[in-house]
Amino acid sequence: QVHLVESGGGLVQAGGSLRLSCAASGSIGSIEDMGWYRQAPGKQRELVATITRIGTTNYADSVKARFTISRDKTKNTVYLQMNSLKPEDTAVYYCNVREYYFGYNDYWGQGTQVTVSS
Repeated sequence: QVHLVESGGGLVQAGGSLRLSCAASGSIGSIEDMGWYRQAPGKQRELVATITRIGTTNYADSVKARFTISRDKTKNTVYLQMNSLKPEDTAVYYCNVREYYFGYNDYWGQGTQVTVSS
């Protein structure tokens, strides 16, 4: 069972920056994809960014050129650097990890609130 601990959320003014972190522990397989998703009030959870084991990244169009995802494989940690934040980025951000151990298993963090004031 993979355990995820997220940190770094908070309140920031528009145009500001935040950095989210998510540390994974307890994996007995291979951590493959890591990523961030978000869910705003009244909306469905959506992809923000993902990064594969070999470093290939994918971003939602709405965050391209503003957000950067990275990972430290030695620490099983994924980061999301968020710059030029906008009020519409306000949401609960969830870390996702896909582990391979005789099949793929997805794990989710507890979520961290990001609030961007105008």
